[in-house]
Amino acid sequence: MTYKLKFKDILHTNQFSVEDLDFIFSTAKQMEKIITWESQWGQLKWKIMASLFYEPSTRTRLSFESAMKRLGGEVITVSEAGTSSFSKGETLEDNSIITSMYSDIIVMRHPQIGSVKKSADITHLSVINAWDWSNQHPTQALLDVYTILKEKKRLNNLKIAIVWDLKFWRTAHSLVYLMWLYKNIEFSFISPTELKIPEKVTSFLNDKNIDYSETDSYIEWLKDVDVLYVTRIQKERFTDISEYENLKDDFVLNLELLNNAKTDITIMHPLPRVNEVDSEVDKLPNAAFFRQAQNGVPVRMALLKILCERV
Repeated sequence: MTYKLKFKDILHTNQFSVEDLDFIFSTAKQMEKIITWESQWGQLKWKIMASLFYEPSTRTRLSFESAMKRLGGEVITVSEAGTSSFSKGETLEDNSIITSMYSDIIVMRHPQIGSVKKSADITHLSVINAWDWSNQHPTQALLDVYTILKEKKRLNNLKIAIVWDLKFWRTAHSLVYLMWLYKNIEFSFISPTELKIPEKVTSFLNDKNIDYSETDSYIEWLKDVDVLYVTRIQKERFTDISEYENLKDDFVLNLELLNNAKTDITIMHPLPRVNEVDSEVDKLPNAAFFRQAQNGVPVRMALLKILCERV
């Protein structure tokens, strides 16, 4: 019997089991073959994806749209709130109902927390959360875990360091909420005090009895790390710009720092980056951040295929 997900929507990382992830990743592996085999691009022919991005996006939006087109489907899109009927006062509920009449699956990014779930609750279509402000970013977490699997050939017995802006980066939180499912996972959170990992994440890890440490020293912990996940300090999050200026150059990854790391350390970044990873690091074979971004296409192809074929 073919494995099926028990849910119609992708809203948060907490909804997945290891079996779900195995199914999604095995499908993503099949999708990688389809990308280079054009005769198989018709699996979702005549299906339409509504791409509703009411907040800026490059990688998430383009990789979803690329994924749908590579499967033979079509895309209708809203790229900002000002081009939709929200600017005329239309409610999210009405907008969701109308969108579901024009499409077969909805991918949505929205500035209001809980907005994607509200849309999912009101429509019979599958809805995928492409981030709703400070909430989770589940599809980014899925492609991150898929990248770790491809780079390390395993998802158990790993020490993962997450660096820099751990307070605001939803991709970092989402990664934690997925990787705890695997065995012998240990986290190191490296950041200044002002941007430390939120208590909601550490409380989650405490509840699950997952080992973690917190530090403000790159060098101290780098030597034991299998996967280094770097984030960007977000200037737009600071109300006091002088605080940003004081912090912005504190955690820059360069070749000198990596002399203290394992030779096979995998370096990841959800992108976009500013100055937190020196361009000289790009040349290293274990710098995986561009491969990581590329993995967004087969993973999102897998999700679209699974959900569109759900019924």
